[in-house]
Amino acid sequence: MQFLRSGEFHHQLGENKLMVNYKSKRAVVSKAPYELYMAFVDMRNFMQFLPEDKKEGVIADYDSIKATVQGFTIGVKVVDRVPYSKIEFADDGAPFQFKLTMHFDAASDPYKTDFQIVLDADLNLMMKMLLGSKIQGALDKVVDSLVDLSEGRMPEGVDLSNLK
Repeated sequence: MQFLRSGEFHHQLGENKLMVNYKSKRAVVSKAPYELYMAFVDMRNFMQFLPEDKKEGVIADYDSIKATVQGFTIGVKVVDRVPYSKIEFADDGAPFQFKLTMHFDAASDPYKTDFQIVLDADLNLMMKMLLGSKIQGALDKVVDSLVDLSEGRMPEGVDLSNLK
C-alpha cells in the first residue's frame, strides 16, 4: 500500500478504493513530549480505557492490540516508534488498510507538546462518503480530549461511570 501526501487520494483501478488522508487539528497539550509519547508507546495502556464489559476478547501486548467484535478479529499494531517524536500504527486485520501517525512535537514551552494525528486510509468510495466526516471529527475529538485532560478538565462527552 502506498501512502500519499496530505490532501491527495489515489484511485486504484479495479478495486474502486481511494487513499484518503485525514489530519487532525494541531493543539498544544500540557504535557512534555516524552510524557505524552510514553502514554501511547505501549499498546497495553489502551486496555485501561475500556469498560470492564468490553475487555473480553481484547488481547494486547507491547506492539499490538486485537479485539474480536461480532465474530471478526480487528487489530492495530505499532510499525514504527521514534522516541518522544512519533508513533506509527497500522491495521492488523481491519476492514480496511490504514496507517495512523501520532506526532509529538516540541512546543515553545518544554513542558508542552504540539500534538497532531494523521490518518491515511484505503477506503472504498461508499466508506469514504459514509465515514469521512466522522473520521475527521473523531481525530479532532481525540486531540481536544488530550488537551482537556492535560489541563485538568474532563473531556466533553466522557462518562466517568464507564471508567470504573
